[in-house]
Amino acid sequence: MKDILIFLFILTYSCIDRDATVFLHTEGQNIVDKDGNNVLLRGLGLGGWMVQEGYMVQTGEFAGQQHVIRNKIEELIGDENTEKFYKAYRANGITKRDIDSLAAWGFNSVRLPMHYNLYTLPIEEEKNGENTWLDEGFKMTDALLEWCEANKLYLILDLHAAPGGQGKDANISDYDENKPSLWESEANQHKMIAFWRKVADRYKDSPWIGGYDIINEPNWNFTGTNPNGCDETSNAPLRQLMVDVTKAIREVDKKHIIFIEGNCWGNNYDGILPVWDDNMVLSFHKYWNYNTQELIQKMLDYREQYNIPIWLGESGENSNVWFKDAIGLMETNNIGWAFWPMKKVENVAGVTSVTKNPDFEIIKTIGKMVEKNQLKNLLQMH
Repeated sequence: MKDILIFLFILTYSCIDRDATVFLHTEGQNIVDKDGNNVLLRGLGLGGWMVQEGYMVQTGEFAGQQHVIRNKIEELIGDENTEKFYKAYRANGITKRDIDSLAAWGFNSVRLPMHYNLYTLPIEEEKNGENTWLDEGFKMTDALLEWCEANKLYLILDLHAAPGGQGKDANISDYDENKPSLWESEANQHKMIAFWRKVADRYKDSPWIGGYDIINEPNWNFTGTNPNGCDETSNAPLRQLMVDVTKAIREVDKKHIIFIEGNCWGNNYDGILPVWDDNMVLSFHKYWNYNTQELIQKMLDYREQYNIPIWLGESGENSNVWFKDAIGLMETNNIGWAFWPMKKVENVAGVTSVTKNPDFEIIKTIGKMVEKNQLKNLLQMH
């Protein structure tokens, strides 16, 4: 009997240790590790890997959203070759060498911008509201997590392109205005909720998952006049969806941090607070403004009022001087950060850059001609 009690005690203690202390979690206004030490997240976003944005690959003049970029490529080389191109693009866009480099350079975290369509089919291709799960996105995430774990980097999963698209800033979320958005379709919302439950169930036991950034930069007019939601005062649909997603995650994973973002590219929290979970972080984004205490004071006030950590989940694309000042401002105020992006065509303000060559310029020229319906006429002339 004594041996049985000792065994049960050890088993219970092991479960408590694994579930409650190993994972990155919140403690008051801090993000802390398994030993209760404050963790200042220093990271980069892997933008452009799963979600292409026209300005990042310099196709914005004629193809901004990823689905448009893909359509242009298909017009040039056909469906089969386009699929080969994208498989090669994703296989080589981010590799173990990149994550090894981030660790060597002193980063401790990575933010993965995910496109839902690598994990599940769009609602237009589903039957009876079912969810068909795809292998590619999960395999890419598994590999990335393995590389992060080997380097002791936290991986934060970010739903960058939600089903239907979550914002009028279409390039960010691959939004197609000819189809119902996330906010105009219950089916898209149900798919997003199912997506997060599936993801959380798969990664619930990984201590190197830093958390779930459940919706990137929503920018939508619910009741106000600003098309990007910057004057919304209730944000009720956004809040309700995030509550529903949180509930689905917590059904399978009670351990990982959930990061939330307000409307207006992640910055409008009116009507969203207070939060509804005790392991949650407020994320805000910061672009093209000054690095002053005044411009982050509202987020600092939220942190104090609601006793919750805050995180600069995305920022960057500026000068080295600006980066230095931004990091100083954040870290002085105990705010972690994730700059954007790691890779971009002619990324003058990032850690890596893709250099254009003459062939790339030819493709861009052809792409513009396709946009203007000039290519067919040119081919007929020859």
